[in-house]
Amino acid sequence: MKLGIINSAFAQAGVDTATGLQHIARIGFDSVDIFTEAMTISNEEKRLIASTCEKQGLPIMSLPVVATGLIDFNDPVRDFHVARCKRYIDLAADFGAKNVLVVLGEYLWQREVIPAEAQWGWAIETCRILGDYADKKNLDIALELEPFRMSLLNNVGEMVRFIDDCAHPRVRANIDVSHCALSDSGPETLARLKGKAIHVHISDCDGKVHGDLPPGKGIVKFSPYLQAIKELEIDGVVSIELEYSPDPSRIVEWVEEAYRETARLMDLVGLRG
Repeated sequence: MKLGIINSAFAQAGVDTATGLQHIARIGFDSVDIFTEAMTISNEEKRLIASTCEKQGLPIMSLPVVATGLIDFNDPVRDFHVARCKRYIDLAADFGAKNVLVVLGEYLWQREVIPAEAQWGWAIETCRILGDYADKKNLDIALELEPFRMSLLNNVGEMVRFIDDCAHPRVRANIDVSHCALSDSGPETLARLKGKAIHVHISDCDGKVHGDLPPGKGIVKFSPYLQAIKELEIDGVVSIELEYSPDPSRIVEWVEEAYRETARLMDLVGLRG
């Protein structure tokens, strides 16, 4: 697998797009995932991203989007978020990316009032629509496991159930290592995602709350997870996800540290290649 990073690590620290991408290439990453807003991105920004990545030899692999409205109980809200995600698919195709990574939402009102099965059904419906649209662009939809109690896809078991219920060849799973650890989905559970997972996020945490720290800054035991991921034989990318550096003025060092440790861990199990 290749080693990438989501460029939001630099954007959140106030680093401009081109400079962030240049740092990512210089540090040694194989690829990049682009975090942006497809509804409002300017043509100038699109050209800047495409030209900088081409110049730096940095292929774009994924575009993440948080689309919690895909499971909203209001039809117009779901329709809007389907349209918004289609814009991401269009943009991903323009960039030559492999997938759009979709974060679904949470069950409303603690699974009360609205039956949980109804929200599950709306998610299936909207993801099938997106899968059909992505197929026309030769792209996949990768769904992210979120470790929060009310998240629709909050452990490996629920991810497997959703992928099976959706039954769409373009709707697959993303494996987020720290999210798996936080949801008590151990490395042994990843075997259930054989043939279902296409993308990986890696970060660390304190074992209690969502962290998105550089590997080695928390408590996650990565080697068993990476070995399990290797056994899935995914033709994809392990992308580092770093959010909200505690010292934005040292973001370059923060990313360099994450790169070194992740590269070391991938080399230990022979995953990078």
